[in-house]
Amino acid sequence: MSQFSPLMRKLVESLTILPGVGPKSAQRMAMHLLERDRKGAARLVADLQAALDKIGHCTSCRTLTEQTLCSICADSSRDARQICVVENPADVHAIEQTNTYRGHYFVLFGRLSPIDGIGPAELGLDLLRKAVADKQCSEIILATNPTVEGEATAQFIRQMFNKEAITVSRIAHGVPLGGELESVDGGTLAHAFAGRKQVN
Repeated sequence: MSQFSPLMRKLVESLTILPGVGPKSAQRMAMHLLERDRKGAARLVADLQAALDKIGHCTSCRTLTEQTLCSICADSSRDARQICVVENPADVHAIEQTNTYRGHYFVLFGRLSPIDGIGPAELGLDLLRKAVADKQCSEIILATNPTVEGEATAQFIRQMFNKEAITVSRIAHGVPLGGELESVDGGTLAHAFAGRKQVN
């Protein structure tokens, strides 16, 4: 990238923070925005800044929203006594597209990973316990990804509620082992939900 100007190099480096975008892809994106679509680039900047300024976290489930409560938590027709635990907001979106689940969510924003310094406190598991108590929850559905860390996280949460009169279930493994929920098709995800099993 030595042939690029300092600002161009900085733009390319910034674009590589996006998942799946390497230096070559970042260069193509930067060139496209600057050579062919400056209006689009300006709109992208404005939309990104507005999102950074206005999008925060739901005070109940912690997903991304512009409101104090997200549209799911604010919907009185949904079953607040059923909480589905997921790793990230993209998982909420994936499950919602199946139209099979009518409860609430809790977003962990990660999974247990001692090597990376991510423990129960970083995942807000104390907030999960409070949400379960406040909503008088009857079922916790563990929908963490079927990875080693995701399984360890699900097991840890199951043990958290081991002595409480709450059903703790795990979505069935129609979801491929090692896969990510956001990339699983709706039919597979719906089947996984329908076949969830109690784990306590």
